[in-house]
Amino acid sequence: MSSPPEPAGWARVSRPVRSWATWALAHGIGKAYLKSSARKGDLLARLLADPELNADPFRSYDDVRAAGPVLTTKLMSGTASHAVVNQVLRSPAFGVAGGHGELPPLSRRVLSRLVDPEALGPMDPPSLLGVDPPDHTRYRRLVAKEFTVRSVAGLEPRIVAVAEALLDRLEGTTTFDLVESFASQLPVAVIADLLGVPEEWQRPILEWGDEAAKLLDPSLGWRDYRAAEHGARHLNAWFAQHILDLRANPGTDLLSRLATMQSEDRLDDRELRGVGLIVLAAGFETTVNLIGNAVVQLDRHPDQLAIAREHPDAWGGVVEEVLRYDSPVQMTLRSAYEDVEIEGHAIASGEPIVLFLGGANRDPAVFDDPHTFDVTRPNASEHLSFSSGIHYCLGAGLARLEAAVALRVLYERLPDLHVAGPPRRRGTQTLRGFHEIPVATGPSHTLRAAS
Repeated sequence: MSSPPEPAGWARVSRPVRSWATWALAHGIGKAYLKSSARKGDLLARLLADPELNADPFRSYDDVRAAGPVLTTKLMSGTASHAVVNQVLRSPAFGVAGGHGELPPLSRRVLSRLVDPEALGPMDPPSLLGVDPPDHTRYRRLVAKEFTVRSVAGLEPRIVAVAEALLDRLEGTTTFDLVESFASQLPVAVIADLLGVPEEWQRPILEWGDEAAKLLDPSLGWRDYRAAEHGARHLNAWFAQHILDLRANPGTDLLSRLATMQSEDRLDDRELRGVGLIVLAAGFETTVNLIGNAVVQLDRHPDQLAIAREHPDAWGGVVEEVLRYDSPVQMTLRSAYEDVEIEGHAIASGEPIVLFLGGANRDPAVFDDPHTFDVTRPNASEHLSFSSGIHYCLGAGLARLEAAVALRVLYERLPDLHVAGPPRRRGTQTLRGFHEIPVATGPSHTLRAAS
């Protein structure tokens, strides 16, 4: 297979002009409209673009839900209903519309020709997040076996070893940044094994991935977009070279197998990059935020931390409740592919609907006392933090296992661990987590040796 040719004329357009045009169409125009609508009181616009709601969007989700199963404004439709979110995610009447379902069809077609193939982001085809069947079915089938229950369970010894090694490096340390020293390092080391990433490249890939993840937000400013594009461009270039290296010297990792396939299902280089990027994101972004959010919530709810400490088998329940209560992914978007009616509400073909996963996870129709953090909640796993339907997160099982192991090892080795200062939240609307979490192990406590 070969990559599709560049659209006529783009080879003569300078990179800065192309970048600005892409930003303007994908983010800039929408950002201006969102800001204007938010100032006029549009609740959906505020949730999509108002940084003041970033710290605590949950009461606003309640307001969306109180307006009915589906809230429609001049901007778009949105829902925080668990039933409606689940229905839309599972319905073939909705799709991801090339990763930009918020745009009108004509704008999406223009953007698909405008996007620089050397700077593809997490929502740009051929990413799994940006394609519908049959492409989505084909890509997912090639990758899914790496994330089966059995395959993931086999990674537990490696995850434990990585967690222990990271804490060994901190021996004698009484204060550190949890995100930098632990929460981000563990998942990137594990996912690097699946992608054949040499250890010396793990830190720059982590940094580029953190930048590129901002492209998941619907209304980036120009400066943030340039930083995100910088990360995406470096990731694309690195994966392109990595694929060539694996073909010349393949290993036993997932990407080596995909790069050396000879069947009709084999992927071209652009598709391989897309798969590599989304596996990286699936194995990293959710997990680093999940671990960080868990530590912050357990620190704020010491009674719940005590339950987990008293019952070593309770860490799985902790992870499920953190996913429900403080989801690492707060929202996603779908576009109607036909005229459809949901709970008596008509949605026209081409109309976008924003699905507030974080709001669905606190729907009182499903979860009793939903604003209470309860690690013994019997139905916490009914959350929609990993999406639903065909786009259910590939890395869900891996994220769950990594977080449960990370938390267990962390609190076994550091029983006095506590948040030692105000955590600094990431400035993203879609992804919810912390950029920095200062923690301390106690005034005189040092790390226990690994058993």
